Amino acid sequence: MSGQFDIQELRRQATRDALLGVNNRNAEETSPLSPERFNQLIGWARVALCVPPDVALLLAFDQSAAYDGRNFLWFRSRFDDFLYIDRVVVADQYRRHGIGRMLYAETFELAARLGHARIVCEINVVPPNPVSDRFHASLGFQEVGRATIDDGAKTVRYLAAQL
Repeated sequence: MSGQFDIQELRRQATRDALLGVNNRNAEETSPLSPERFNQLIGWARVALCVPPDVALLLAFDQSAAYDGRNFLWFRSRFDDFLYIDRVVVADQYRRHGIGRMLYAETFELAARLGHARIVCEINVVPPNPVSDRFHASLGFQEVGRATIDDGAKTVRYLAAQL
């Protein structure tokens, strides 16, 4: 079924409101964004992919990005070279169609072409996200650290996959 979805470059999307809505409806797993911050992140991203108009998005930053996210900075303090997947969001009605796997496959290809040997990300432990745990494990991600953030409201696992 994933063959009916077309991955596109997010920077080329004239209208991003629907994708921002997808992100913000899934803020527990990612974080809410204003339109200004969304556009800023897209500008900083090394990889910015989407399935328009309102299906899915993925943003990833390399180690030299101006991005200031705490999880990104955790990786930057430990690794010299990486591509950090900050957020991948698939709208509820499109989940279980292989779209996340398609976005990751495209990101792995782009990372290899860019010369990166490692892709990193974080996933929630508290609140738990067992679907994300299984997904990332199936792609070869392994835990490289943990952190408790937001005054104990969230615990994340830091993951890395070698290319």
